[in-house]
Amino acid sequence: MVLMSKKKETLNFQTEVKQLLHLMIHSLYSNKEIAIRELISNASDAADKLRFEALNDNKLYENQSELKISVDYDKKNRTVTIADNGIGMDRDDIINNIGTIARSGTKEFLTKLSGDEAKDAHLIGQFGVGFYSSFIISDEVTLESRKAGQKQGFKWQSKGDGEFTLEPVVRESRGTTITLHLKKDEDEFLDSWRLKEIIKKYSDHITLPIVMKKTDFKDGNSIKTNEDEAINDASAIWTRNKKDIKAKEYEEFYKSLTFDMDPPLAHFHNRVEGTQEYTSLLYIPSKAPFDLYEREQNQGIKLYVKRIFIMEANEKLMPKYLRFIKGVIDSNDLPLNVSREILQDSKQVEAIKSGSVKKILSALEDMIKKKPDDYKKFWSQFGRVLKEGPAEDSGNREKIANLLKFSSTHDSTDEESVSLQDYVGRMKAEQEAVYFITADSFMAAKNSPHLEIFKKKNIEVLLLGDRVDEWMVANLPEYKGKKLQSIAKGDLDLGKLEEADEKEAKKKVEEKAKTLIEKIKTSLGGRVTDVKVTHRLTDSPSCLVVGENDISGNLERILKAAGQNTPDVKPILEINPEHDLIKKLETFKDSGEFDEYASVIFDQAILSEGGQLDDPVSFIKKINRLLIK
Repeated sequence: MVLMSKKKETLNFQTEVKQLLHLMIHSLYSNKEIAIRELISNASDAADKLRFEALNDNKLYENQSELKISVDYDKKNRTVTIADNGIGMDRDDIINNIGTIARSGTKEFLTKLSGDEAKDAHLIGQFGVGFYSSFIISDEVTLESRKAGQKQGFKWQSKGDGEFTLEPVVRESRGTTITLHLKKDEDEFLDSWRLKEIIKKYSDHITLPIVMKKTDFKDGNSIKTNEDEAINDASAIWTRNKKDIKAKEYEEFYKSLTFDMDPPLAHFHNRVEGTQEYTSLLYIPSKAPFDLYEREQNQGIKLYVKRIFIMEANEKLMPKYLRFIKGVIDSNDLPLNVSREILQDSKQVEAIKSGSVKKILSALEDMIKKKPDDYKKFWSQFGRVLKEGPAEDSGNREKIANLLKFSSTHDSTDEESVSLQDYVGRMKAEQEAVYFITADSFMAAKNSPHLEIFKKKNIEVLLLGDRVDEWMVANLPEYKGKKLQSIAKGDLDLGKLEEADEKEAKKKVEEKAKTLIEKIKTSLGGRVTDVKVTHRLTDSPSCLVVGENDISGNLERILKAAGQNTPDVKPILEINPEHDLIKKLETFKDSGEFDEYASVIFDQAILSEGGQLDDPVSFIKKINRLLIK
C-alpha cells in the first residue's frame, strides 16, 4: 500500500515530460485549438473507463450514471475549464499519467523533432500529446480529481517549469476538472462562440454530451445563463446511415480519432448483419506515422461493444501488415466484459477480423482500378508494410499479390509501379517464370551483373531493393501459376527462351574451361562450394550464386546485421571464360600469381553483389600489385 502524504508535495517531471513541456511552452504551433480537443478526448476516455469498470461494480457510478463533459470560461480570471464525471484519478494515477509518459513511442517522437517549427508542428498534431498540449495556450494548469469509489481528492498544479505540486483536497464529485490559466495572447478561447466552434469541429462525435452554459444577448452583450446546452451531436458516427454522413464529417471524425491534421486518403464504412452483427468505420491515412515500422506498436483500432468502448485491440482485429489502418469496430455480439484472452480465442472476433481484412483488400483493388493516383500515394507511404502480407496472411496471399508494386528492368526507374499482373502480361510466350533479383538497394539491383543475359534477351526482371522483399518472395512462391524465380540462385535454365545452338555453344565453352575451373576451385579451396562456367554473364568476369534452396547473400547480410545466426552457406563462383580478365588468368604459370589473381576475381564478385570482404586491406594490396605490373 502506497503511503499517502497529507501535505503539499513538490515533485519533478520525468525527463521526457520536461522535453514535451518545453516544446509546448515555446511552440509556435498555429493550430492551438488542439489543446481543447485533446482535453475533451481525455475526458471522453475517462467516461469510457468508468462505463467499463462499472460493468462489474455499479457502485462506481455513485448514484450519478449520466455522464457528461462540461466546458466553461471565465473572462475576468482568464481561464478555461474542462470537467468530466468519469473514472477520475488518485494520487498514483496523477503521477503516472501526468508526471511521466507511459505511452510507448514517445521517445521516438521526441527524437523525430527537428527544430524546424513547421515540421515539428505537424508531428505535434500527428502524435497527439494529450494533457501536455494545455501548455500551448496556458502558462499555468490546475487539475483536481477524485477517483470513483474513493473518498480522497487531489489537486495538481504546474507552470510547466519542470516541477509540479500535488496535495490532497476535499472533492464531492468524482471525475476530473482541468483549469487552464491562459497566456496573455490567447483571448480567443474566452469566447463562447469560438469554444463551441472547436467542439463542433473536433468533438461532435464524442458519444456523451459536451455541455456549456447557454448565452443570452442583453444590451448588445453576451451573458451566460445557468442553463446547460449540449454542443455536440453526441452520437456515434459509425451507427448512422452512410447516406446521411457528409465527407467532411468522416474527415473530422478521423482527425478526432487519430490526432492527424491531414485528411485521410480513404475510408470504408461497413455494416454486417446476419450470424455476425458489427459495424466498422476504417481509414487509410494519407501519410505514414513516424512509428509505422515498429511492428509491435499497432494500436489503431478501437473496439466497441454496443457503442461502449472496450479497448484498443488492433493486434486482434487487424493483421500487422495492415497496422496503418485506423478506425473503430463496434460489435453487437461480443460480451461487454470481453477480455484480451477472450479476444484471442473468439471465433466471433476472428470472423470480424477476416471480414474487415477482405473489405480493405477489396477496397484497395478498387482503388487501383478507379483511383490509380490515390493508390500511387498509398503505395509510396504503406507499400513496404503491405509487402509483409504474403508471409503473415496465406489465406489472402493471392489478393495481396495483386496489390504489390515493384521496380523492374522494363523502365529501370526506382518508382515501384509494376504489378505482377503487368509483368505476367508482358512475359514472352515461352517464358515459364517471373524473374527477380534482390539486393540491398535499387541501384545495386539495377546494376547487378546477374542481369546481363536477361538484358541481352530483353527478359524483364523485377528489381527488389527493400529488406522486406526477401521475406516477401520467400512466402510468395508463384503468381497465377508462374513460379517466382531468383536469377541469383541455382543453375540458370531459360528453357525455351534459349535456342538449341546457344545451348550447344555453352557446352563447348564448359568443356574447354574444365581445366581452368579445376585450378580456380583448388586455389579458392573452402571459400566456395563450387566453380562453374556462367550462363548469366555477358560483360562481367564473374558473379556469385547460391544453391536453389540456400538463403541469398543479401538475406544473409540482413540477418547478420540484425545480430542473428545464419547457416554457413558457401557461394558458387561463376566465371565468364570469354572475358579478358579470365583469359589473362589462364596465362599465369606461377601458382602464386594465379592464386592472387583468382582471389581478386572472387573478391570482385563479392563486392559486385554488395558483400563485404573479410580482409579489404589485403584485397587493395593485391590490386595495387597487379596495377603496377
